[in-house]
Amino acid sequence: MIHGCASAAGTREWLDFHGPLACAPLGRTRLMTSAAGFGCYRISAGVSLHARALQHALASGINLIDTSANYGDGGSEELVGQVLAHMIESGELRREAVAVVSKAGYLQGQNYAESQERQRRGQPFPDLVPYGEGLEHCIHPEFLQDQLTRSLERLQLETLDVFLLHNPEYYLGWAVKKGVSSGDAQAEYYRRIENAFRHLETEAADGRIRWYGISSNTFPVAAPDPQFTCVERVWEIAQSISGNHHFGVVQLPMNLFENGAVLSPNQPSGLTVLEFARQKNLGVLINRPLNAFAGNRLVRLAEVDENAGVSAEEVDERIQALADSEKVFISRILPELGVDSSLSARIQAQLLAAEALRQAWRSFSGHDHWRQVRDEYLLPRIRGVMEFLDAHAAGSRELSAWRDAYAGVLDAALKSLGGVHAQAAAQKTAGIKSALAAADPEWAGGAALSRLAIRALRSTEGVSCVLVGMRQLQYVGDVLAELKKPVVQSNRLASWQRLAQLI
Repeated sequence: MIHGCASAAGTREWLDFHGPLACAPLGRTRLMTSAAGFGCYRISAGVSLHARALQHALASGINLIDTSANYGDGGSEELVGQVLAHMIESGELRREAVAVVSKAGYLQGQNYAESQERQRRGQPFPDLVPYGEGLEHCIHPEFLQDQLTRSLERLQLETLDVFLLHNPEYYLGWAVKKGVSSGDAQAEYYRRIENAFRHLETEAADGRIRWYGISSNTFPVAAPDPQFTCVERVWEIAQSISGNHHFGVVQLPMNLFENGAVLSPNQPSGLTVLEFARQKNLGVLINRPLNAFAGNRLVRLAEVDENAGVSAEEVDERIQALADSEKVFISRILPELGVDSSLSARIQAQLLAAEALRQAWRSFSGHDHWRQVRDEYLLPRIRGVMEFLDAHAAGSRELSAWRDAYAGVLDAALKSLGGVHAQAAAQKTAGIKSALAAADPEWAGGAALSRLAIRALRSTEGVSCVLVGMRQLQYVGDVLAELKKPVVQSNRLASWQRLAQLI
């Protein structure tokens, strides 16, 4: 158990020690946090690369970690707990220096299985939202108490600095599907939030959390949207509970394309989300800074790293080399590992990528589509198999040699597929960077697009911390380089308006 919590003095001292590093106050929590935080959406325990990246980020001054109970089915919190425990025990880090944020609301994986068992016993969580197969949602106090207990155990923490309701608007989406009237749905939605807040005040009084809030994708949407979450109304709920309430942080999506938080005056008072948050001194965490949804398209705000102009023939050759390597594994190596037939079949189903790529690669709509398939579907499957092989088949020279060879042919195949769309992607990136430079002189420069996208956000008044996925040491290095670039945080409404016209 790691005792204590983040403190105003501890966070400031840590940042001063690692300065100059861009930082900002996290609203009324009084914590001082790095302008970019370590987003843990796609990290998990057992992946040494992720552990090294988090350790490097913390040791270099980044002092806000954002995770959730459902990230990696709890594995994300486990990794955070392991890294924190190691660094604090070794003296590399003090608990007071780092703000840890986690969230609850989703029932997936283990949570979903337990929920199904509770329902079979006739003891379901109250106010459960049966959103879809394999997915439920809940913010009832009974569920939140259960989830906070589990999160603290995985994180190895005595106290969580910030605990957020994770996308409570799932109830509103469910209500739309069920034909519930807008007025009734809104009334029930805010009743549930008030119920959750009253419970979280007791958790704060018991010392299990310091602050609470909401992470919602619908804070920035237009007010008439049936899934809109009104931060002004949420604030009023907290005020009605106590004049000394602990509602202190909101999290929402914002990026170069999704600019509602700064441009849409969707609050009853006529303010934008950022303006209202700044007025009430709420900490604002920005998620999805580099993954934008523009219309129905995913736009990745980062440079391409493949060579342009790859031919279809080269792609086919690379995929065939991958298929040949996978055939060697299946025919020669897998039979020698001594796994049963059921496990052998699962390994093959997860590993074999060549045939799927051969059939699908011509259908990718562009570089962003390909990268999404690669990062969210293909690589996690292959990584899972490799981690299993590391753990259960150590000492095999033949396996080790094959792994090295396979890594090379896989990398070549993936780069060739990216290269097909690289030229168009590079032109798109150049256009976005040109628009940034025209919108605001401080958003110009020779830096990578990912850095400029973070700069636009962190330089905007009202933004406390930009959450960036830093699963690799290279990503941590890129973020640190950006945070060492001096930029003034100010009201940049005119800049965002110009960017919206240009982009």
